[in-house]
Amino acid sequence: MSGPRVNSFFLGNSSGVSFAIILSSVDEETGKLQLANCSGSKRAGDWNLNVTPGMNASKVTISLTRNLQLCLPNATDCCTTPLCVVEMLQVVACRDSVMLARLLIQAEIYANSSFTGNVSESATIIPNQVFHPLGSCPCDLTAGACDVRCCCDLECTPDLKQLFNESCFNGVFGGDVNPPFDQLCSSESMEYIPDWFPFLCVQSSLNNTPFLGYFYHGSTSTPRVPSFKIPLQTSPGRLFTGYRQGDPIMTEENEYFTIPQQSMAGQCVGNAPVAYLQNFDVKCLTNLASYKEGLPHDVRVNSGTGDFIQQNVIYRTITDMGKFITESESLHSAEVLCQNVTFAEDYTFIWKDKNIEQINVTVFLGNLCDGEILAQRFTVKFQSLKSTNATVLFGNPGYQVGKPVKAANMNASDTFGSLNIWQTAGRGLCTLATSTPVLFGLDSFSGCILEVGIDEDCSLLRGNVTEKLNSLIQATHVGKRDNSSYSDVNDWVEIIRLDPFNSDTNVSSRNLKGICPDIPANLNIRIIFADVGALHGIPQQEILAVQISYSTVIWQFQCGFICENSTSFLPITASVQFIKVPAQPPIPMTRFQINYTEFDCNRNDVCWPQLFYPLTRFYTGEPYSQCLAKGLLLAFLVLLAAIMSNPWFSKLWNSSLV
Repeated sequence: MSGPRVNSFFLGNSSGVSFAIILSSVDEETGKLQLANCSGSKRAGDWNLNVTPGMNASKVTISLTRNLQLCLPNATDCCTTPLCVVEMLQVVACRDSVMLARLLIQAEIYANSSFTGNVSESATIIPNQVFHPLGSCPCDLTAGACDVRCCCDLECTPDLKQLFNESCFNGVFGGDVNPPFDQLCSSESMEYIPDWFPFLCVQSSLNNTPFLGYFYHGSTSTPRVPSFKIPLQTSPGRLFTGYRQGDPIMTEENEYFTIPQQSMAGQCVGNAPVAYLQNFDVKCLTNLASYKEGLPHDVRVNSGTGDFIQQNVIYRTITDMGKFITESESLHSAEVLCQNVTFAEDYTFIWKDKNIEQINVTVFLGNLCDGEILAQRFTVKFQSLKSTNATVLFGNPGYQVGKPVKAANMNASDTFGSLNIWQTAGRGLCTLATSTPVLFGLDSFSGCILEVGIDEDCSLLRGNVTEKLNSLIQATHVGKRDNSSYSDVNDWVEIIRLDPFNSDTNVSSRNLKGICPDIPANLNIRIIFADVGALHGIPQQEILAVQISYSTVIWQFQCGFICENSTSFLPITASVQFIKVPAQPPIPMTRFQINYTEFDCNRNDVCWPQLFYPLTRFYTGEPYSQCLAKGLLLAFLVLLAAIMSNPWFSKLWNSSLV
């Protein structure tokens, strides 16, 4: 451990189990660690041991009680050296003087680096890395010692350098951090210099070098953006021409309007901007210690025309906390600290054309106590001012990436269906997991954990797993488009179901306790879609087919340290894959690219096909008129040199002088 606190878990029933912490030492004669016994206590030296009992696991917390500040003059109870604590700890769990488990901890804790004294006015001057690299000797890897073969190491004495003076590291690693590059006219590092090198070499000083990343900044001309390109807003700015789909919503302070959202890694980001016409529904896990308030609700939002609108906020109190409190680490008592926090926030944006007309916010409040884990929920919905149905956001017939896939159950009187995947929380158990809709164009993978006993019947287990997986697919058809009508059968495609392979394994596995083969633990959803056209320049994507299949596994009971608990875990998963047809194969290489690799710009430093690149419209280093004039002048000089190098020109010149 490298911090003042560390947590661990004791698996199993902790009733009657006593925990103790012991400072360990190494025997100087044998060099072995002295083993601990059950005679310790919950305090040893500067260390405290705290145990929080649970149902199937107990949380063990080891904390340091001493001060970790560096010593100031005439100060006590502090760290005299930067490496403040170096100790060996043993945590033992005993029952009736019998050791059940032992945990070995090696603590190396450094003192806090925060400075609380008077700040000096002297400042460290960091050189400009454009011209002076910050690391002038990259091979100097060891502090306070001489690195072998590193001749730029200032800690190497002349006597030590004589041992490896002829085998020093060269190049950038050896200290030559600003070597002349090969294209420099004064460079002689190239073994073979072609005849045209003096004509195309670069005449520059060493300050203009690619090793430092600094190049000449000449005058640039802004290229004219074609009409089919959409300019990207790279910095916050006031919008006076309206929002477009995907643009970040701005506030009165010219900043992003943020609501907690999930990142690609699955973690919640508190300062994520809200994009125009993009709905989301996320859950973020937090506890009382890490809880943070979000953006204040009195912030005014830019409507898109330069005007600012106020949020209409309604506060409500949560009555059923079981939907939000996913796990409780300890039992509640009268001394437990509780705080009134936000459990959920529901945002509804009323929009028209490119502007926001109104923002309605519903905030749900409740009490969160210490030791509880809260699943905060944040939802954002965009509702058209012209639409009477909140589910129809805008008249786009095709699917858009990030929108829920529309499903229907044609075998029921109520044809509304759902196509979901799991959204787990807390311990990840299937009994506590909720579901979230499948979003178009986004491949996803989710799962949960099913508790299985050692005496579980394999047939019942297969049926239970299949039932839980089928609960995610409450539909028989999927809409081809986002605006598919429930009354038109042609707007839907039937879901193709491939039943899991269920072999007759009762005879072979009848006497195998704790082993069940052919468990359909993986649900695979494959959705095939294609581009079928465009509306106002926006590609319209349509679902062509949907297939559902199962992958089977062999479940085997996993026995831990103690096999008394007759419960094991079976992970079951659901994956969604979107396949676009027709497939776009890579562009094949031409015969010229295969045979003449020396002219390939991607595999060579010299690119002959781009010799006249400065004369093309793609070059933006200087105005096109200047490039054209310089190019014509260069062509004239080349033609003049070719004429003057011809033998008949010299004869003509000599005859004219006579």
